[in-house]
Amino acid sequence: MRRNLVLTDETSRHPFRASLPPHVKEDLYDIPAESLWRLTAEDVRGFASVYVAATAAVLVFIF
Repeated sequence: MRRNLVLTDETSRHPFRASLPPHVKEDLYDIPAESLWRLTAEDVRGFASVYVAATAAVLVFIF
């Protein structure tokens, strides 16, 4: 008789999440969609640094 090492959890909707053991899923939590669309200063700083780095790389490649 073949038996899976990890029993599935029917409360998880995604098959991969259902196959995860309980000690891994306890750290997973749902993030509200409203917090995903907030623009923070760290986001702006990251975009600006990538923009400057990409522009510098293109200029170095051209010259």
